[in-house]
Amino acid sequence: MRTDQSGNASGRSNQARSVEVIIVGAGLSGIGAACRLRQRLPELDFLILESRDAIGGTWDLFRYPGVRSDSDMYSFSYPFRPWTKPGVFASGQEIRIYLCDTAAEYGVKGHIRFGCRVTSASWSSGSATWTVEAQTNKGDIRYSCGFLYLCTGYYDYDTSYQPEFCGFAEFCGSFVVPQFWPSELNCADRDVVVIGSGATSVTLVPALAGACARVTMLQRSPSYIAAVPSVELRPWLGRLLPPRAAYGLRRLDSILRQQIFWEYCRRRPAQATKLLRGGVAKWIGWPMVDQHFTPRYRPWDQRLCVAPDGDLFSAIRAGTVTVVTDQIDRIESDGIRLASGRKLRADIIVSATGLVLKPAGGIALQVDNRRVDLGQVMTYRGMMLEGVPNLVYTFGYVNSSWTLRSDMIARWVCRFLRYLRRRGFASGTPSAKSVKPDNGFLPLNSGYMERGLGLFPRQGARDPWRIRQNYFLESILFRFAPLGRQIVCTRHREQPR
Repeated sequence: MRTDQSGNASGRSNQARSVEVIIVGAGLSGIGAACRLRQRLPELDFLILESRDAIGGTWDLFRYPGVRSDSDMYSFSYPFRPWTKPGVFASGQEIRIYLCDTAAEYGVKGHIRFGCRVTSASWSSGSATWTVEAQTNKGDIRYSCGFLYLCTGYYDYDTSYQPEFCGFAEFCGSFVVPQFWPSELNCADRDVVVIGSGATSVTLVPALAGACARVTMLQRSPSYIAAVPSVELRPWLGRLLPPRAAYGLRRLDSILRQQIFWEYCRRRPAQATKLLRGGVAKWIGWPMVDQHFTPRYRPWDQRLCVAPDGDLFSAIRAGTVTVVTDQIDRIESDGIRLASGRKLRADIIVSATGLVLKPAGGIALQVDNRRVDLGQVMTYRGMMLEGVPNLVYTFGYVNSSWTLRSDMIARWVCRFLRYLRRRGFASGTPSAKSVKPDNGFLPLNSGYMERGLGLFPRQGARDPWRIRQNYFLESILFRFAPLGRQIVCTRHREQPR
């Protein structure tokens, strides 16, 4: 079968092109994984199958005003390609450019097949291969590979979570979902109500402030928000050290501070609550904190939101943003009626109410004609699946930068593939015999995570079936733990060894 330059099929779909590795997804994880393969296994033949028409994943999808990273770029960027621009955080456009430049620099772009949506993947033990089915705008297409590497993220790109608002059909204005922000939307001199209190709202609201007649952040329950400087606090490092050494120290400092604060919040939640609330009070005073910024959960039971330079609080203090904490009674033709009886007038309602989780990109997995139910298997180090050969699924940290763990997994995959080659094995399958399931895959209790908890694999009661939300501990385990530990390796057409 031939493929054209865009990766679309131009031959019969039942003639599968065979490669050694298929990476699904050309976002942050997929591009990083491909670069690691190019660095460490340059002789390997691989493809990246991407359902969209551009590199970027999340950062190509999200185009709402102000979209940015909520992790600092020292830990969010790839360790093999340091972030060199000024500023601790980056806009969505800057991240897209960074990913495209990285792909070009490491010769990855030619391996990408755009507009190629993977729908299913089936493993055959007889041939030790995955058969991957995908849809393109020219018809279905089939690939085969020895190793399948899923870098699909964790949420549905095609749908978002929307509560059933009473009276929704009566609204005469524009109802907008940030995930699908319309490029032609004009917010100038309009009354805008943003429903939500999570990371999207905390990012979007300050970006709209000043451009609209009035911006209201309507939250049904508050979130913890930390004001973080957007400029490097130690600029002298760049003057004293070579660029790569300065970047390494900043990266290490960032990772250390994230890990220490996570542990502090988990072990001393009362003190952490006092610290976070006190930080907000310095910007807008205690009455506002007591009324609108006192969450009902402990710090880091849900993801901590970041306000660079306190931009949200500055907008509140300047009067360009109003915060309302209440329940929605119904949507009316010209606004929102609250449970308290108050009415918020709105020309535009932005519903930033959460994501719909979708593990493994919704790909239907089979092993020897047996369907794999992700919710019923355990996860090996949070990246492989019990009983599923030669498959890795990337899932980053929830308490730190996603890239820290995705790059760690990419390096482990290179090590594992080299291990299989050198020992003459065709496949490796995690086996969880005598290991009991313990808790869920997702460690936070955010609404969108609780809604999708049963869709994800379970963790086990002991290592290596647990995810440690600790970069330093996992970096040691991923690098030095025996590769054959509870992984059954098999030679082609032979019994497991």
